[in-house]
Amino acid sequence: MTDDPLAWETLDSAVDYTCPGFDVQRDDVRLPDGTETEFHFLTEPDSVVVLPFTPDGDVVVIEEWRQAVKRVNRGLPAGGLEPGDDDVATAARRELAEETGYEAGTVERLCTYEPANGLLDATFHYVVAHDCEPTAEQDLDFNESIRVEEAAFDDLRADCLAGEMRDGRSALAILQYALR
Repeated sequence: MTDDPLAWETLDSAVDYTCPGFDVQRDDVRLPDGTETEFHFLTEPDSVVVLPFTPDGDVVVIEEWRQAVKRVNRGLPAGGLEPGDDDVATAARRELAEETGYEAGTVERLCTYEPANGLLDATFHYVVAHDCEPTAEQDLDFNESIRVEEAAFDDLRADCLAGEMRDGRSALAILQYALR
């Protein structure tokens, strides 16, 4: 337990619901004022988000159906780290190939964020992939519907600034890279 006076004490933890991709966890906690209550949150493995550049400088983007918002979402390849992944770069290369059929020449770390740490324990590791070529076949999961295209980076940055890039993971990667 931390000595920070803002810290909550976890008295007990249990998984209330499990499904593919995440669990709903319940923690019984004691707040700093002594109040005991429950806190529910989603727990999931770390993920990687790939900003993939072709040799010509375009970005490989995907369009994917997102059931939660009931529309096609334009964004970047992303996915969870798996037990066999040696590191974030390994996961990035795998997710890029599986979702797009492109393979990266090089992969470099961009940043790491917790996108919504009031609701879930997710950590997103962002990478930039260079010299991406369409050399593989897509290998989609049973519940993925993905279309692949290429777009100019400046157009994607403009879409982010105009609020047209609705996928937060992707917008963060594009804007973070633009600020470098």
